[in-house]
Amino acid sequence: MKAILLGLALIAGAIVVDTEQLKSDLSEIERDAMALELYLQDKQDHEGYCPHISWSQPPLSTYKETLVSHLPEGCKQ
Repeated sequence: MKAILLGLALIAGAIVVDTEQLKSDLSEIERDAMALELYLQDKQDHEGYCPHISWSQPPLSTYKETLVSHLPEGCKQ
């Protein structure tokens, strides 16, 4: 049982590392596409979930650098 749990922990750790590696290995076009998708999703989610929260959406260039959502805290749970 311990061996199975240890194996699962190692696999989970490898998945996290692979995700970070994937972000750094993306072509410029793939990175731009992911950033645009996040940008548009954030815009839609802000309008749909928390239009009452004042938020100035960062420029697309910020999304290209980080590849993460930039919704205000508490907007979408």
